[in-house]
Amino acid sequence: MTIARADFIEGMAKGMAVLESFDTERQRLNATLAAQRSGMTRAAARRHLLTLAHLGYLETDGSYFWLSPKVLRFSGSYLASARLPRVLQPTLNRLAAQTQESFSAVVLDSAEVVIVARSGQIRLLAYGLHLGARLPAHATSTGRVLLASLSRPELNAWLKEVTLRRLTPHTVVEPKAFRSLLAQVRRDDYCVASEEHELGVHALAVPLRNMQGRTVAALNVVASPARLAPAVMQRDLLPLLLDAARELRPLL
Repeated sequence: MTIARADFIEGMAKGMAVLESFDTERQRLNATLAAQRSGMTRAAARRHLLTLAHLGYLETDGSYFWLSPKVLRFSGSYLASARLPRVLQPTLNRLAAQTQESFSAVVLDSAEVVIVARSGQIRLLAYGLHLGARLPAHATSTGRVLLASLSRPELNAWLKEVTLRRLTPHTVVEPKAFRSLLAQVRRDDYCVASEEHELGVHALAVPLRNMQGRTVAALNVVASPARLAPAVMQRDLLPLLLDAARELRPLL
């Protein structure tokens, strides 16, 4: 969304940038690190850190700062009020009960995908399977399904902004090869990602479209290659995912 410059509150944007500086790689930040990650001066970052700590969104030992449980108010409010997770959850529960596998529904947010609903036993403790987890879109089955739905100009803009980081020896990071991979996903209308985000993990995803044909989310299942080879996933689980996508379409 684009707004008029007069309507833009720069202080709020900077505060959010500081909050977004915290992630799984950097769980604790001092003013210098926060400044580097948010693109502001150390003095400005320090003031924002202190203000956020005063408001209860950060905790501190006097030098370093980390997120407090209060930040979960935002995610809790979203999950309680947003329509998409509530619509998808019964289907995820049914699929998990039927197969004893782990299923997730995911949306695209810039360079990452975010899990907005999930269900199932996580026998395989894959990194980042929890609700609200953010994963790199380029290395995940769901991310590729969502990226494949973008128009050519949208995808070009996305690739200009995002670095295709190598996360495992199997991660596709060459832009031309990545474009070809997305073209194949577009033709197949599903995606299998094998050990590209994390070694030992296979994932299969399909797009979730509304009645207007717009892709609004992706549905996936995750399994260990030792337990479930990609060919078996496609034979046994792809039909279930495609059926679920068709059933959900009138609700999206």
